[in-house]
Amino acid sequence: MANVDIAEVAALIGDPARANMLAALLGGQALTATELAYEARVTPQTASAHLAKLTRARLLAVEKQGRNRYFRLAGPAVANAFESLMVLAADAPPRRRPPGPKDAAMRAARTCYDHLAGGLGVAVTDALICRGFLTERGEDFVITAEGLKWFEKFEIDTQTLRRARRVFARRCLDWSERRPHLAGALGAAVADQLFEREWVARIRDSRGLTITDAGRRGLRRTLGIELQGV
Repeated sequence: MANVDIAEVAALIGDPARANMLAALLGGQALTATELAYEARVTPQTASAHLAKLTRARLLAVEKQGRNRYFRLAGPAVANAFESLMVLAADAPPRRRPPGPKDAAMRAARTCYDHLAGGLGVAVTDALICRGFLTERGEDFVITAEGLKWFEKFEIDTQTLRRARRVFARRCLDWSERRPHLAGALGAAVADQLFEREWVARIRDSRGLTITDAGRRGLRRTLGIELQGV
């Protein structure tokens, strides 16, 4: 039975229109059916049918606000699974792939659901490992004693994050960099801090991020990161 379920989910994701919809939602935002129809390059009627299938499969969640219905990914597990598939698809023969790794801004810095990805995400993760704040263990990252002190200083409450109903610190293979970046509750908290400090800013209508001058100074000061070409 499990194999049948896997096949059904894979078939849902494998449709080009639905794949484009899921890719558009990877930034963690919620979009209307009209917006997703545009992203998928299909009619509103066709988009509604696709969205119904994705919702029934619990790949998407729906929120109602007034007359509008907003669709978002059902959770970080969906985002991580889709990002992993994109790693495999990047080496496949070209076929209506959603834009992403080939785009310079997206390769440099982007969000993967609610955490940092691209060159920036990998650079932050590498710095945390090199400074001895994180170590790798299987599919996860583990915070060291020195890391606990650093995250506390960076205004991240790791104890509260551990109580969240999600993976704490997951290794997520980066689609464009082909190396792991920090995901899970801890990865989301790091991204939140960069946004709150205005070290990064969102690029309109994109998952891409702009690294501000304050961000470059802050990342250099706190983690010794020199962002060249990012």
